[in-house]
Amino acid sequence: MSVPRDTVDGMPQDPRRCIMHLDLDAFFAAVEQRDKPSLRGRPVIVGGLGGRGVVATASYEARRFGARSAMPTIEARRRCPAGTAFLAGRYAAYRASSEVVMEILRGCSPLVEQVSVDEAYVDLGRPAGSLGWEDDVEAWCRELLGRITEATGGLTASVGLATTKMMAKLASEMDKPAGVTLVRPGEELEVLHALSVRAIPGIGPATASRLHGFGVDTVADLARMSEPDLVSIFGTAHGAALHRLARAEDERAVVVEREAKSISVEETFENDVSDRAALESELRRMSRGLAGRLERTGVFARTITVKARQHDFTTQTRSGTLPFATGDAAIILREGRRLLRSVDVTSGLRLLGLGVAGLTAHAQEELALETAYPLLGDAALPDAVGALEEDADGTTVVDDGDEAEVPRAVAGRMLPGWRTGQDVRHDEHGAGWVWGSGRGVVTVRFEGPRTVPGPVRSFAEGDPALHQAEPPDWRDPPP
Repeated sequence: MSVPRDTVDGMPQDPRRCIMHLDLDAFFAAVEQRDKPSLRGRPVIVGGLGGRGVVATASYEARRFGARSAMPTIEARRRCPAGTAFLAGRYAAYRASSEVVMEILRGCSPLVEQVSVDEAYVDLGRPAGSLGWEDDVEAWCRELLGRITEATGGLTASVGLATTKMMAKLASEMDKPAGVTLVRPGEELEVLHALSVRAIPGIGPATASRLHGFGVDTVADLARMSEPDLVSIFGTAHGAALHRLARAEDERAVVVEREAKSISVEETFENDVSDRAALESELRRMSRGLAGRLERTGVFARTITVKARQHDFTTQTRSGTLPFATGDAAIILREGRRLLRSVDVTSGLRLLGLGVAGLTAHAQEELALETAYPLLGDAALPDAVGALEEDADGTTVVDDGDEAEVPRAVAGRMLPGWRTGQDVRHDEHGAGWVWGSGRGVVTVRFEGPRTVPGPVRSFAEGDPALHQAEPPDWRDPPP
């Protein structure tokens, strides 16, 4: 039996598709406020804390002062009032809460596409899910959000429902926080055409500026442009995609397993680095982290890429493809060092990145191919540093899926000592978190997700009674 289909501007659309996009609200900052009761209701910034740090997430209290994601932390400090909490990220805590949410979503439908730690698409339509547009989908969504808030100790999320992934994502952004927005079948163009062209995926500031030059500011303006005109301006692929998306044409399905196309690590330095030995040391650390990530993911890589951003923000990339796929940190490092040699670093780099691509589930030993491909570069130096945990050092890890590449905020690299926001435990006073540190002193606030705001005490940095700790479990009963 054929599925009844309507059309949008001549393109077939399935009116029975019911796709939800869920986005956890100000996720990193919300987890911090949940676990640190003294921060509830206060502006909170999570991200890099150094002079070149970038905001990963700003709480809604901080957003009222103009702070936002991807803003330099130094600018957020200028905008936000005294008493704003600036915290380094706690990725283990974020993953724990994310896993609870994703498990709830998988109980709603087998078709869940997690696109990041704090967002996912869910196909709720029959037969995969259990909903149809004839049902009370708004009440169902509000009940779901209540379950998520209860299960995560108070976190909120916003959802959008539509017949396509693009419209569902746009809808989820329209009523934050804790909002439910529906774009029912047939309403797509009315909703979409009222938006700025920046709402269309793939339109950033540069593309929007070019479109403005043609008198195009809204999606409705874009929809009036012909496909040949858009292709002549932006090229075949981009122009055709803009023409299609401006008409709400999006046939992408919810995909359970998103295949990573690449994995990369980036480090933004506090000061420009021109010492090649220091840069190669960073590559060594990055290669170990990438190898660990490949191992956990169960894949191997053929292409190695080095990214170098100069002091003037000029960015260069160098890539090389091996005749075999590898997960060996020594090989990744060797190729990374070789590629970096072709980059002029005398004026200093503000950012260095190392990435792998061409991912496959199979590897081949290098020795079997040595005669066919004599790899360049010296043998990798021994590295006494242990394998890094995923994201544990605060560097950026990017898994590029089938979406357009989006720059990720850089959370400050873990340096020796204590980081603001870090979980700790004291032998006498119990669990808490680092309020601040410096000049040989670390100040701790002793509180947790199920306590009242706690007292603050200071200790010597080397106090043997003070230890790093795992994130608190918000489900534990209060002490």
